[in-house]
Formats: sequence, C-alpha cells, structure tokens
Amino acid sequence: MFTGDRSGDWLYAALHRAGLANQPTSEHPGDGLRLIGAWVTAVNRCPPPSNRPTPEERDNCLPYLERELELLRRARVLVALGSYAWDGTLRALGSLGLEVPRPRPRFGHGAELALDLPRRRLTMLGCFHPSQQNTFTGKLTEPMTDAVLARAVSIASRPA
Repeated sequence: MFTGDRSGDWLYAALHRAGLANQPTSEHPGDGLRLIGAWVTAVNRCPPPSNRPTPEERDNCLPYLERELELLRRARVLVALGSYAWDGTLRALGSLGLEVPRPRPRFGHGAELALDLPRRRLTMLGCFHPSQQNTFTGKLTEPMTDAVLARAVSIASRPA
C-alpha cells in the first residue's frame, strides 16, 4: 500500500522513525521493506477516478477490510489516515458486530477513540492523510505524524 508514491514516502519514513519499519522507503514490491508490529491496509482497494470513491465502491471493498480486522486479533491500535479511513473503519467494526458509539465519533488529527471489545481494548487514532495536498500545504507535518505514531506505539506497548 502506498509503495512508490509520495504518500508512501511520507508514511514509510514516519513508520521507520517510530520503529515500525526496518527502512524509511518502499519503492517497489520486494525492496526489503518489513513492517514491525504494524499492518497497512485501506478501506478501498483501488484508486477511483478523481480519487473520489463512491459509497458503492466503499461498500464493495468493505468486506476485505472486515476480514483483515478479523485476522488482526492481536491488534490494539488502529491509525486511520484521514476521515475516509476513520469512517470506513468504524463501518467495518460495526459490520463485525462491535458496538460503535452513537453518534459516531468525529475524525480529527489526534482524535482518540477507545473501544472495549470482548477480551481486549482497541484504540483508534486519527491522523491526517499523508497526501500531497496535506503535506505540501503544511496541514500535516512530520512532527504531527510522528506524534500520532508515538502515541500508537505507547498504547500498543502497555500491558494487556
């Protein structure tokens, strides 16, 4: 995910600084990148025209995210990159039968939502998406990304 584009350059450098990747870049599959205690996925599986997914496209892809979340049983923190990921993750968790607060918590950079699941607590963190629109304008800075990932590492490293 994000391999070979500027969003990926930003994300993998930040994951590396946080100790969650073995190298700061990923230019192509097989380039040696390994994530450490992390998993990168997406709400949508392919970029739609004009990068504006429709609700139907989101809903068609949601079962893939749901299945990944089911398989990630030891995950303790989810970092949503942007409001679309935040909303999609909440939809996926709700589809899995997990109780999502009503009204749904709003996305914001640094937003934090603790969800009590059977046998564990899961925390969602919001982070602005590392798109060029956000990084070139300064809406998202490296220290902002680093702070969210440091918070994720801190939460994940707490005793269960």
